[in-house]
Amino acid sequence: MMRYGFAIDTKRCIGCHTCSVACRIENNLPTGVWWNRALTDGGEHMDTPAGEFPNVSMSYVTVACQHCENPACVKVCPVGATYKDPETGVVRQDYDKCIGCRMCMGACPYTGVRSFNWEEPQHVIDFPVGDAEVPEHQKHVVEKCTMCWHRLAKGEQPMCVTTCLARARFWGDLDDPSSEVATLVRERSSKQLLAEEGTNPSVYYLV
Repeated sequence: MMRYGFAIDTKRCIGCHTCSVACRIENNLPTGVWWNRALTDGGEHMDTPAGEFPNVSMSYVTVACQHCENPACVKVCPVGATYKDPETGVVRQDYDKCIGCRMCMGACPYTGVRSFNWEEPQHVIDFPVGDAEVPEHQKHVVEKCTMCWHRLAKGEQPMCVTTCLARARFWGDLDDPSSEVATLVRERSSKQLLAEEGTNPSVYYLV
């Protein structure tokens, strides 16, 4: 049994947004849609420090679908469009089954990680720029990070990990104690977002 997940080193992350942009390009995301966001921790606005001068600090938290071990979204989906892959633990979305009820969005405790296509998806460039294996985006469906499922199927890492300039993102099998990601989580101090919700996210933030 595998449980794919991420370890994100908040001490190394520089908030460059490369992971966000790479995700958009790789997955040919519609205009205005972001599956992965680099948020400023503590600051009121993007790239603003926490605290008051001269006692200020700056750090970033990249937020996407947490691919929870106990996903609230899966429990409420009435048609099985949101489901957890039994072999990898990746929380997936079946666009063809989705009826657009958005119950998964209401149940998910992580604000902004899911989006809904109210209209036919529009793109700045009028031809696909992502991987050819990425499913076509559809009107009236919910979307989110797929952990680059099309890349996992080819034995590749998610694009956000591959392109991270600061080498702050790590990915692998959390249930394999010898994997790099499991070792980092075991040996470094880390936190999960909204751990009190009981979803057990598969994203660990190294602090």
